[in-house]
Amino acid sequence: MFTMPACSDISGFYKLDWNERLQLLKERCNLSESDIALLKANAPLDFKTADLMIENVIGVFCLPLAIATHFKINNKDYLIPMAIEESSVVAAACKAAKLARKSGGFKAEASEPIMIGQIQIKARKEKHQKIIACIEKHKEELLQLANACDPVLVSFGGGAKSIEIREFNDFIVLHLLVDVRDAMGANAVNTMCEKLGKQIETLCDCEVGLQILSNLAIYRKAKAHAIFAKEAIGEQAVDKVIDAYKFAYADPFRACTHNKGIMNGIDAVAIACGNDFRALEAGAHAYAWFREKTYKPLSKYWKDASGNLHAELEMPLAVGIVGGATKVNPLAKLCLKILGVKSAKELAEVMVSVGLANNFAALYALAMEGIQRGHMKLHAENIAVQAGAKGSEIKEVAKRMIEMQSINEATAKQILAELRGV
Repeated sequence: MFTMPACSDISGFYKLDWNERLQLLKERCNLSESDIALLKANAPLDFKTADLMIENVIGVFCLPLAIATHFKINNKDYLIPMAIEESSVVAAACKAAKLARKSGGFKAEASEPIMIGQIQIKARKEKHQKIIACIEKHKEELLQLANACDPVLVSFGGGAKSIEIREFNDFIVLHLLVDVRDAMGANAVNTMCEKLGKQIETLCDCEVGLQILSNLAIYRKAKAHAIFAKEAIGEQAVDKVIDAYKFAYADPFRACTHNKGIMNGIDAVAIACGNDFRALEAGAHAYAWFREKTYKPLSKYWKDASGNLHAELEMPLAVGIVGGATKVNPLAKLCLKILGVKSAKELAEVMVSVGLANNFAALYALAMEGIQRGHMKLHAENIAVQAGAKGSEIKEVAKRMIEMQSINEATAKQILAELRGV
């Protein structure tokens, strides 16, 4: 039986060697020897499985898989798997989680898993009311037909719940609202839409166009809130982070990068847990425009009467723990086991908290020391490896490049030659 780790507040996890990290993870997350073997495998996804997942497979592309520590969400500790290639994202999430932990961690909530399926009905404006009246007349019949497509989903309390109508000049859009329970829901919703499309053509004597799920999941949102105490980050940092937020609110060019910082964390968890990060990206950026009909930051920051910094993030998060890669990719299944979530709702609460953590960490770094200071240490090590550094040479070459304020491959090769006495 899986149990959550007693505490995610692990200091110095990055200082442990690989085997020590895995041993700690094994103890905290009740992992088996086969789980550990999977993490140690050079290619955790075998070719046959990969070949079943997509077309024209020639191999498996790997990303670094890490664990974010210190997270407390709704008074529960989580060790959070993150798969990402970008330096400093995991470290930033850990730092923000550690600071938020001082004030109780993250408080998060997610709404019911309602997805929107769209059915486009092609018709001139003068025919709209007749078609809309027909749909209203047969509404219950259409919902029953949709639910007949997935009796298993209905047995778990999900299924088609309602219908909404939107009008445009040359067409109508029917929105089918479907409770998809613990799935992301694309396959179930698309199947229902295609079934209803044919029936609507027959019932309403009209032509149906596209029939597909929307990734702008406005009824399936998650929200996270955290307090960063002024004693923990400094009064100057509180004001500077709020100023950085105001910049993003005023300028869509800055807001785009502000929101990218949120998606750094969310995408990394999504990839690790076998979820569709492209759908999450599309929904997030569309929602950043949708609320005020102009592109804005997804998060917001303010100061309370005591001078503490409050951070909040609300956004669509259509994620699942059943179906798709979550059940096919063995490493995705293992990451979900490590995370220990029991529902898609809980996964969304974790992911929105990680997104807020990474967003705060980016604003804090930008406002206080510049984004490059922490980022460039890891980047310098990557450059050192590219230049041919090995073992202890890597950190020494990186250290000297940073001191010289010249982080590039030519400088790395020059330093490496000096170290080797060439």
